[in-house]
Amino acid sequence: MLFHPDTYDAGHLDPESRRLLRATIDWFEERGKRRLIADDQAKVWYTEFLDFVRREKLFATFCTPASEADGDPDKRWDAARNAALSEVLGFYGLQYWYAWQVTVLGLGPIWMSDNAVARKKAAELLDGGAVFAFGLSEKEHGADVYSTDMVLTPTGNGFTASGGKYYIGNGNVAGMVSVFGRRADVEGPDGYVFFAVDSQHDRFTLVKNIVDSQMFVSEFRLDDYPVAADDILHTGQDAFSAALNTVNVGKFNLCTASIGIGEHAFYESITHAHNRILYGKRVTDFPHVRQAFVDAYARLTAMKLFADRSVDYFRGASPDDRRYLLFNPITKMKVTSEGERVIDLLWDVIAAKGFEKDTYFSMAARDIRALPKLEGTVHVNLALVLKFMPNYLFNPAEYPEVPTRHDPADDEFFWRQGPARGLGQIRFHDWETAYRDHAHVPNVARFHEQAQALRTLLTKAAPDDEQQKDLDFLLNLGHLFTLVVYGRLVLEQAGITGVDADVLDQVFDVLVRDFSAYAVALHGKASSTGAQQEWALGQVRKPVVDQARFERVWHEVAALSGAYEMRP
Repeated sequence: MLFHPDTYDAGHLDPESRRLLRATIDWFEERGKRRLIADDQAKVWYTEFLDFVRREKLFATFCTPASEADGDPDKRWDAARNAALSEVLGFYGLQYWYAWQVTVLGLGPIWMSDNAVARKKAAELLDGGAVFAFGLSEKEHGADVYSTDMVLTPTGNGFTASGGKYYIGNGNVAGMVSVFGRRADVEGPDGYVFFAVDSQHDRFTLVKNIVDSQMFVSEFRLDDYPVAADDILHTGQDAFSAALNTVNVGKFNLCTASIGIGEHAFYESITHAHNRILYGKRVTDFPHVRQAFVDAYARLTAMKLFADRSVDYFRGASPDDRRYLLFNPITKMKVTSEGERVIDLLWDVIAAKGFEKDTYFSMAARDIRALPKLEGTVHVNLALVLKFMPNYLFNPAEYPEVPTRHDPADDEFFWRQGPARGLGQIRFHDWETAYRDHAHVPNVARFHEQAQALRTLLTKAAPDDEQQKDLDFLLNLGHLFTLVVYGRLVLEQAGITGVDADVLDQVFDVLVRDFSAYAVALHGKASSTGAQQEWALGQVRKPVVDQARFERVWHEVAALSGAYEMRP
């Protein structure tokens, strides 16, 4: 299941995508682990990586829609290969992934714009090796776009923009920065504006890097920055939708980065633990250590299965099929949170080793924390997920089967997603089908019982008016619902790829325990009613125990010891 640099060939992709991914892997491997870690510790700005990106036209090939490719057959926006690149970059370090990630975000409002001049300029800059930035967040307001203090004042031939932005990656070198603001002369949503600026302009002041890292996460200010018509990307409600729709496109990369970090840390951890002798025994002979590794492997497997399947829904989306808008916040929130749990399980085993300065793990343990928190914390995404719950559980619709999407197609729907509203009206195919198809897997059947009981809670002990205002209570409910959606896509992808039944059973062993834990948490909420407490205790289930199955999965995990070590 795990990405392996020495054997990876991206055979599911087209030749040029495979070549570029291989070249990226080789670039990191040739530099080696010592250099990777030393650059991280010295906080070296990654000029050589960006030189590689420019030389190979890596970002230009992966980030230019076909409409702006000037006939280049390899340039397109292809979510399948973008996910692959995101995982590879995460595998070698969050800092390299971050340069890619904020470029994706910065391009979003540009590619969604009707401004042909700005799109052409962006395509030319990309082809020359430029990176981009997304100027949304502010120091006082975070990503609260309703409260932006970036103000555009009309002039005789356009506007001048003044105000500050905060947490803006690549702000030191970005060829174009997509900036969100509001007009001084227009009240309310009609006054919103997305516009493009140049980070090297003399009216652009780079204040500082707000993090102690290789990454440049900037604070910048605009002081009477001249904004002409050719710089305007969106106005009014379209500007607001462009902000949210860009997040739909770009923040998916959070999950694949988390997967890559977890994979590299897993190799390092199992190799260390399996070859360490304590009290006359291998560390991995201790039952609690084996349980931690098997749980970490099961969680990492589920992360990969869910992320891979969600790509198919993103690529197949249309104005009539917006199911991706549920799966997207789950990739941002659930998959990245699972990444933290994977690292924590591994860290509990390798203990002090995880602090050593010559390990990848010390980087992973620090960086994995960032991903659930980047412009969309867990509770924000949980609140979003809850909007979909009634239709998902109670009102299924018919859709054509969604195939696996590895074809080299341009995902142009990303740039015409439309208004960011109407989430509660989106419908889904029957969520129970995947569970019924895998009913022969013991822990899938057990988890299905728990998932079905969620409908019982909502029909017989639903949150009352006061509880519907209690975000603490609702967020816990959101965790339970998220598990149902998560398990469903895991099963769909497992069926497509033929995942080993033992591994799948072990994945759902974990999910059964997780559902039970969230049920107990709901029982303990201050506002939970007697009926809800009774329901919660009724959902505490023990997974189906099969020691032979566990041992078979453990042997699969143990075989990863020594399977990969980054070149020195």
